[in-house]
Amino acid sequence: MSTGNTGNPAVDALFAVRRGRVDVVDVPEFGFAVVEGFGAPESPAFAEAVQALYSVSYGAHFAVKKALGTAPRVMPLEAQWWIRGAEPSDPGEDPVAHAAQMMETDRASWRWRAMILQLDPIDEQTVETALAAARESKPSPGLDRLTYLRWTEGTSAQTLHVGPYSAERPTIEALHRSIAERGLVPRGHHHEIYLGDPRRSAPEILRTILRHPVEPVSG
Repeated sequence: MSTGNTGNPAVDALFAVRRGRVDVVDVPEFGFAVVEGFGAPESPAFAEAVQALYSVSYGAHFAVKKALGTAPRVMPLEAQWWIRGAEPSDPGEDPVAHAAQMMETDRASWRWRAMILQLDPIDEQTVETALAAARESKPSPGLDRLTYLRWTEGTSAQTLHVGPYSAERPTIEALHRSIAERGLVPRGHHHEIYLGDPRRSAPEILRTILRHPVEPVSG
């Protein structure tokens, strides 16, 4: 899924990402529909989360469109991924080794936060109303775990990966090398934004923004 022009300059600037280039951006506060869980991306729990997020996001979109005559588009799926106890914390740590650590870990142990950005004027009340309607229409475990979150990611490094999700490792390593070369260290969780739809696109042309929050090396 491509975002095109959302009409929100702050959002559009964050999606102007090119393959082979790492940018440092400032991600302001946004509202998200969120489902948290653990397990591999192909797990039933993650599939349920994705279904719930799109159900509520489209419900919010159509509710706003009915009320106002126009509504912001439904944004792409995003997810943060991490493993417990593997946070980047030591400034002397090899960032490439850290990036590879998760890729080599049993996927069943991965933790995640799946989410979809909700553009103004969609707010917490809009999402809660859409969530209630979705639960009434078709209850699911994903809907039971869905919440609304306002979150500021802050200073982050990001790049574009083109190709299958399983081939992301070289792009992730390049991202972390660039972070280190700029005198920065990772903080928080690895973040992916899925611009392509694997149901409709060949794996080799899928486009994914890879992002990681950063901060200066202390001391």
